Amino acid sequence: MTNRILHGGGITAAARLYGGQPEDWLDLSTGINPNPVALPEISVSAWHRLPDQHLVEQARAAARVYYRSGDILPLPVPGTQSVIQLLPRLASASGVAILSPTYGEYARAFALAGLPVCKITGIDDLTPEQKLVIVVNPNNPDGRTLSVDRLRELHDRLQPRGGMLVVDEAFGDMEPESSLAPYASSMPNLIIFRSFGKFFGLAGLRLGFVIAQSSILERFEDWLGPWAVSGPALSLAASLMTGDTTSIRNRILDRRSALDAVLRQARLQVAGGTGLFALVADDRASDIYTHLCRHHILVRKFDYAPNWLRFGLAPGEVTDRRLAGALEAYSI
Repeated sequence: MTNRILHGGGITAAARLYGGQPEDWLDLSTGINPNPVALPEISVSAWHRLPDQHLVEQARAAARVYYRSGDILPLPVPGTQSVIQLLPRLASASGVAILSPTYGEYARAFALAGLPVCKITGIDDLTPEQKLVIVVNPNNPDGRTLSVDRLRELHDRLQPRGGMLVVDEAFGDMEPESSLAPYASSMPNLIIFRSFGKFFGLAGLRLGFVIAQSSILERFEDWLGPWAVSGPALSLAASLMTGDTTSIRNRILDRRSALDAVLRQARLQVAGGTGLFALVADDRASDIYTHLCRHHILVRKFDYAPNWLRFGLAPGEVTDRRLAGALEAYSI
């Protein structure tokens, strides 16, 4: 059995180890908007009935506008993790390359399927044998972002040899100018994964979207089977993706600015990140992690980069002060 990936969000396990009740902890270990949006009204029928086709169509139409995907109607899926698990079906015996370091579930999905993976540090390292290429853009956890032009060039390199480009844009809501979605209709060998819950602060909804040409979307739809996404999730997507998201974006930017201020005050070096998290590089990372846990604050550590810590956004000024106080206590 391949080892499970260590993710953010393990508050229950942290509380068992360091004490306190999970609800009393400050969870900064994820890249999720800490201020969930207000939920619009959901009809009783969305809860009562199996998801009707009109709900699927409404969610797909809203996603097409929100992601600016042109002629493509994005496919709703029960979280992008569900379709990461399906990628080995596209790989067959083809070489798989993952731009790394990045979200660990990609490599694990292929390892569980018995398919070798080459972890590359730059797209110029690709070989002709590598026909399925995965890029997380913006990247998790360092925020590395490849330009639209570079990704389109990569797609065009892969296409003649039957290659496929998978671009995970889970953190793309804050950087729409870097999204390939507006170009997807002219890129037949492209698959884009989008997360819904991170930007809207509703990760528990387990909702994502796949953007690709219809022949690819139909394969994912067949693999997922009927009623893959719940009626309430589809209803929320249709409502929230057609609304004005300016205030959500501005609130996230404000929270990220506040986090940067706390980290600067603690003399911690920000080595990267996105609008929803900051990556800190520090040789004391392991000790800082443990110290924060003793203060019931959870951040994300990395087994492959022991000098890294990822800090998610705190929900407000009170929690900013709580983090600042804990970091100040470490430095005393």
